[in-house]
Amino acid sequence: MLVLSEGASYPADLAERIGVSRQSLSNHLACLRGCGLVVAEPEGRRTRYELADPSLGTALTQLLSVVLAVDPACCRPDTTGECL
Repeated sequence: MLVLSEGASYPADLAERIGVSRQSLSNHLACLRGCGLVVAEPEGRRTRYELADPSLGTALTQLLSVVLAVDPACCRPDTTGECL
């Protein structure tokens, strides 16, 4: 989604850019499309993907700028995730 926030793209280009297989990317795009986060625009024999709403790109950028303070005692993998 971060790459798509920069502009629409084709699956093969996306897969190459982020370093995943086309099959893996296709599965992710199908999921994102099903959730209404991306839309597919047919262009002849190819399909171009873009964010369903441009404000999603802004929201993603803002989320990346958030700094969290994590309490390691609260997030140990051997617990239920609840703070002790």
